[in-house]
Amino acid sequence: MVEHEVVRRVRVLRESGWGAKRIARELGLARNTVRRYLRLGDAAEVQVRPAARRLDTKAVDRAVALWNGPAEGNAIVVQQMLATEGIEASARTVQRAVEARRREVIASVVATVRFDTAPGRQMQIDFGEKKVLIAGQLVRVYLLVAVLSHSRRLFVKAFLNQRGDDWREGIAEAFMHFGGVPLEVLGDNAKALVVENNRQAGTVRFHPAYVDFCRHWDVQPKACGPYRARTKGKTESGVKFVKRNALAGRSFEAFASLETHLSEWMRAADERVHGTTHERPRERFERDEKKALRAVPARPPPRRQQLLRRRVANDALVDVDTVRYSVPHALIREHVDVLLGDEQVSIFQGATLVATHRRSNEPYARVVDPAHWKGLWRPTPAAAPATSPLQALGRSLSEYADVVERGAA
Repeated sequence: MVEHEVVRRVRVLRESGWGAKRIARELGLARNTVRRYLRLGDAAEVQVRPAARRLDTKAVDRAVALWNGPAEGNAIVVQQMLATEGIEASARTVQRAVEARRREVIASVVATVRFDTAPGRQMQIDFGEKKVLIAGQLVRVYLLVAVLSHSRRLFVKAFLNQRGDDWREGIAEAFMHFGGVPLEVLGDNAKALVVENNRQAGTVRFHPAYVDFCRHWDVQPKACGPYRARTKGKTESGVKFVKRNALAGRSFEAFASLETHLSEWMRAADERVHGTTHERPRERFERDEKKALRAVPARPPPRRQQLLRRRVANDALVDVDTVRYSVPHALIREHVDVLLGDEQVSIFQGATLVATHRRSNEPYARVVDPAHWKGLWRPTPAAAPATSPLQALGRSLSEYADVVERGAA
């Protein structure tokens, strides 16, 4: 509402012949405000400030009760319910009435108590993804990040997928990288790890293959609560750190170059001063956590053993994580089983082994055994001996010369 003195000056300037635009610029008002007060004339001299729009104490208590109960935290629904009870109020008025309660609820959900994990007790794991330029092509790379909760030492490995075998292979390599096994591994609720997480009952049912993997490594699997990703905040921060620091703005000639870069980057990351502990992760690990980790098994179990069903394409290749492997061309359009191991890819038709290849990680690579394509092309006909065009008719020039000479005789 414009002050009475300002309204009086608007009228004086108007009587002096000033236009609304000039008056607005002179008094720092909006042009439409000046026009409105000019239209009001003498009525503009009498202004009544409206009473503050607010609910009384009883109505506020009722609004909060509805917000906590049937309205399920929606102020617009509270306004509608109050209207049915004969309490008229704007949506903004209701929002102000329940604001204090809303802030209490947000604080209870967001507030996090930070605690330090004992050395050797826990490793947190998570996957992130980022598009990376490899060999001139944008490739979606999946990054498994593992962080030791006490020392904050970090491990990262790149994959072309994030199936169960990728999780298990990454976790196993993290154990090998750190040189020991913690008591528990805390992950999220990815389908490759968790079949069901019942928040009400407080129970978690892990994937059988993951349970078997953890049993082999003698480690306890843990899962954070649904929609409570902050429970594993150390690795959540680690994923962001990898994407924004290790890979930001970088391109690579091959997938192997990316793996080499990540190995070098991990060593440098272990030597930085961590923002929370204010220590170097490597020093904290060597001093406190190294001796607390349990020894890696002398003969670690296989990390990857997955059977995939594929159909052979017309070019006698099968696709596994963008990498294509050859099979005998007679199997075109047939279904085959692909056994994906740590280092080897074996392809079966029924119980018969039809192809074996060394596993490749290069995106969009082709791994081909030339013998599989043998006989796929028709042989090229032998080139005919070079002859003159007239010889192709079946007679030589000398024969025609003899005929001419005999006719002349």
